[in-house]
Amino acid sequence: MLINGVPGDQVSIHDRGLLYGDGVFRTLRVLDGYIQCWPRHYRKLQQDCIALRITCPEYALLFEELRSLIEHQSDGVAKIIITRGEQTARGYTPAENMISKRILSLAPPLDCPGRNYSHGVRLRICDLRLAHQSKLAGIKHLNRLENILAAAECSDPDIAEGLLLDIVGNVIEGIRSNLFMVRNGELFTPNLSSCGVAGIQRERVIEWANMHGVPCCVRQFGLAELLVADEIFIVNSVIGLWPVRELSGIDWSHFPISMQVQEWLNCARD
Repeated sequence: MLINGVPGDQVSIHDRGLLYGDGVFRTLRVLDGYIQCWPRHYRKLQQDCIALRITCPEYALLFEELRSLIEHQSDGVAKIIITRGEQTARGYTPAENMISKRILSLAPPLDCPGRNYSHGVRLRICDLRLAHQSKLAGIKHLNRLENILAAAECSDPDIAEGLLLDIVGNVIEGIRSNLFMVRNGELFTPNLSSCGVAGIQRERVIEWANMHGVPCCVRQFGLAELLVADEIFIVNSVIGLWPVRELSGIDWSHFPISMQVQEWLNCARD
């Protein structure tokens, strides 16, 4: 782990990331020494920092620190955390011209069963409902309490992911993933203008659709519409793509579009 470029594993009790979840993060897959989709991740990190008025570290600085982490571990999951920084004064109001803090770590690769990719996974509809907050929608910020409470509902080891709806019943995302459904050869993914996180793999799937002439619509839809989809799949930067084989008692066993997208995501490095 590196904290502002220095090996260590401790942060100050005055850091606003610790005190208030005041910061953003990205999770990246490292494969054979290659940092997958790094330019996309940095662009999104920068956008999120700008939205929260946090100073984003320079591209080259973060890249070199990531490279130093993977010198002796060529496969794994890297994480970048940017907090607003340290502040001794009490209260929510941030001081002006704060110096942001960067925390980089590298964990072993996630051990996922191969069946998740070929045969699909089971999803559970979470009881927790996501609140609306347009100023935070799409941002991967450090306050993940909604996701933590939702994850606590999914104790069954055969449940690979939880499905999150918003307070009015719109399908939004998985606990740690973005979601797509396929109907009549067309892709649909939830509108995230009120809540949810807009992930890099979601962006790449939309790009795949545009490249291959597949209609892709970003809009609101509810659970009833999702359950009559021809296919459902979930994506994130660590797992890639998993088709959904069961949700709320509905089963799927044929994933032609999901498999096409999965193959492209695996082959296209950026």
